[in-house]
Amino acid sequence: MIEIHAVTIDAADPYEIATWWSKATGLPLGEGDKPGDDEVMLRTKQDPFLLFIRVPEGKTVKNRIHLDVNGTEGRTRDQEVERLIGLGATVHDDRRQPDGTGWVTMLDPEGNEFCVCRSQAEREAQS
Repeated sequence: MIEIHAVTIDAADPYEIATWWSKATGLPLGEGDKPGDDEVMLRTKQDPFLLFIRVPEGKTVKNRIHLDVNGTEGRTRDQEVERLIGLGATVHDDRRQPDGTGWVTMLDPEGNEFCVCRSQAEREAQS
């Protein structure tokens, strides 16, 4: 057996993209992390945490792994999409369906894909 300790995301500027994800998720940066660092952590309540590391090459193809996220604090999927656009994310592929199901694939400011899914309340209301 193994346990997942961290999800590592390649980045051109680890501090900048970790700061963006901190604003998106409300999770704090690691203690002592600062601009210019080659590795910046986004702390979670328990493992796995998110680790952003500097790499020399830019992103050129679709991610092979991505995060699925959903709204909290009463925000719906659609409200969360709008909030994330306001933070600098872009819509890559809109898979929302007329019946309320589906998701939105978005890109963070460095072009990493992630999906915004329905909130727990939205899923329960449709059951």
